[in-house]
Amino acid sequence: MRILIADSSAIVRAIIEQNLKKHEGYEISASVSNGKKAVAIARGDVPDAIISGVDTSESWEQENLRFLAEEMHIPVVLLSEGKVWDRASSFAVILDKPKLNAYTPAFFDSLVKTLEKIADSSVKSSSPSVEGKGEFKILCIGASTGGPSAVSEVLSGLGKDFPLPILYAQHIEIGADKAMAGWFSGVCKNVRVKLAEDGEIAQAGTVYMAPADRHLVIDYLKSNGLPVLHLSDEEPERFLRPAVNKLFRSAAKFYGKNVLAVLLTGMGADGAEGCKEICDKGGWTIVEDKSTCAVFGMPAAAIDLGAAREILPRGSIAARILELLCK
Repeated sequence: MRILIADSSAIVRAIIEQNLKKHEGYEISASVSNGKKAVAIARGDVPDAIISGVDTSESWEQENLRFLAEEMHIPVVLLSEGKVWDRASSFAVILDKPKLNAYTPAFFDSLVKTLEKIADSSVKSSSPSVEGKGEFKILCIGASTGGPSAVSEVLSGLGKDFPLPILYAQHIEIGADKAMAGWFSGVCKNVRVKLAEDGEIAQAGTVYMAPADRHLVIDYLKSNGLPVLHLSDEEPERFLRPAVNKLFRSAAKFYGKNVLAVLLTGMGADGAEGCKEICDKGGWTIVEDKSTCAVFGMPAAAIDLGAAREILPRGSIAARILELLCK
């Protein structure tokens, strides 16, 4: 179990880290001094649980812990010094915070039992309720050269009331993204197509297209399983921003086997590694067959990497997506 520790005292953090490491199966993912830093770390590297001894009399610390527990769905063990607000907390398991000389083996035995209990509870209750049929919760699409034509054909074939959010990364020149989103809206009347915005919650039946020169990734999941989107200014990957790999890896991280991804025509190899990660997590990938590709680069790279669950001509992809959702 990977644990993030948050406490203003470096000594306390060291004590907790050293003692937890004595228990088999425990790893410290990070050790930080406050809740704000815990949120920043957890967004990039989600731990299995958080142990927090921060002073929750500060309202901003309350909100940081509440965000971690309720928005990011990370179990929190709060080491409390008996504050009334802590005792009334509804989102964390509360343990009495020992004095500095009272971090005994018995305390750590109790802490480990608590961590195991909340981890088990989290696994049992973490079944997102997105409206999708079957096992899939998100559809991701990546394309480059020839992409708009290919993507419009796939989207048009999905019919009305598509049950999943659709995230779409397309290599595009700066300044051309708004026009392309408008073109999609005119061609694909069955779905809503828009440029993704930072912090918005992706809804079923809507296509969220990465803006030019911004990576589109998932920030975290809401309690109902819907993704909160993030537009990243991280460095281009292999000179590409947005990068399909960034989107696909992000989906694999948060949805695992519940990802359905489609990689269409395009030059280069972007998306292949993302497809591989989706497959490794148990998700499903469809890549476009050479016979219908404008450029058989990205799909070929995924095939070569063993990351294509299915290889289909463009005209068959939408029907296959609907078939998979109905299984």
